[in-house]
Amino acid sequence: MPSTKTASTNRHCMVVHAYYPLGEIRVQREAKALIDDGFEVDVICLRRPDEPARASEYGVQIYRLPIKRHKQFGAFVQLLEYLAFFILASWQLLTLYLKNRYKTIQTHNLPDFLVFSALIPKLMGARVILDLHDLMPEFYASRFGGNLNALPVKLVILQERVSCWFADHVITVTEAWRQTLIERGVAPEKCSVVMNLPDPAIFLNGNGASEDVPAEGVSRIFYHGNVTFRYGLDILVKAFGEAFKALPHARLMIHGRGDYQVELAKLIDELGLSHVVTFSTELIPLDEVVSLIKTADLAVVPYRYDIFTDGILPTKLMEYAALEVPTIATTSTAIQSYFDEQMVHFVPADNVPCLSEAMVKVLSDEAYLKRLSKNIRRFNQSFSWPNEAESYTRLVQALCDKGLTK
Repeated sequence: MPSTKTASTNRHCMVVHAYYPLGEIRVQREAKALIDDGFEVDVICLRRPDEPARASEYGVQIYRLPIKRHKQFGAFVQLLEYLAFFILASWQLLTLYLKNRYKTIQTHNLPDFLVFSALIPKLMGARVILDLHDLMPEFYASRFGGNLNALPVKLVILQERVSCWFADHVITVTEAWRQTLIERGVAPEKCSVVMNLPDPAIFLNGNGASEDVPAEGVSRIFYHGNVTFRYGLDILVKAFGEAFKALPHARLMIHGRGDYQVELAKLIDELGLSHVVTFSTELIPLDEVVSLIKTADLAVVPYRYDIFTDGILPTKLMEYAALEVPTIATTSTAIQSYFDEQMVHFVPADNVPCLSEAMVKVLSDEAYLKRLSKNIRRFNQSFSWPNEAESYTRLVQALCDKGLTK
């Protein structure tokens, strides 16, 4: 039950260019942590055609704006989408601020410049948090061959720098990215880490079983999350096609959606794997995703290597760890900062033969599967969402205490 010490005074608003609650687990998790700590929380977000403009979820008041995603139409259309959401979100936020007098406002990237939607509330005393889920310069540099010196990327770095300067505090998802931000000029005391750790209230540390139990003798390989080219789903499907020759009882399940889903479905069909690969794009609640993960004998994180993916600590990998699912992952700086080769079976990025061989090796060795399942739980012993949530709510409370009383 929420505490009563702050419920009447601490009002917090989040602005996110995404759908909520389905589609933005990080925002949902942080909002829930604040609600549990006694805050009142509003969220301004995108709206699907079938969604109401106003809703309430776990005590969070949701304000949806009439804008939807257009990822498939390229960077220019995406920029227009960002600008349209920025304008509408700025007006919605100002309207709500004049009514609710939020002490803190938190904007989530992408884009970074969404933080300026809180300009007038900040001038009137609200404290502003910029939550960087991804680093935009690395994100866009990956489109320019990893070149951070390309002119478009330099412009993105400039808007990141100005956005961080404007915010009262900056949050990001890993210590490596925090250090990158500090190197770019963000004061260390102004930048914190809130990791995308699974909520144990939903991810029961591997306890419990899914109702969807694979048939006896079937080995199920699993991936869930964003379906985009840089995440290597084509590599996964091709590798599975090769591994299937040695593992005729194996099945691959991919659950997610994104700008690569049409091409991926076509690839599955072209390789003649439709009868052994399930590709689900349905948007479902997190607890149903957990049930799917629990059916897996093996999970795979097949990311390509580029300047952006090298710095990502995949949320899906931490979710597999929470459920103690043995996992194959491609090598990267971020992943290897938190997981070692005893916890995860590593393979080189962008390598179909190596990934295929790894699937066969891991699924053919039951003792090795059990060791991976046992060892990956060490991550859960070092990192937990309750501790992270406590640090996060303390940070927001501290900013509330510094805010001007209106």
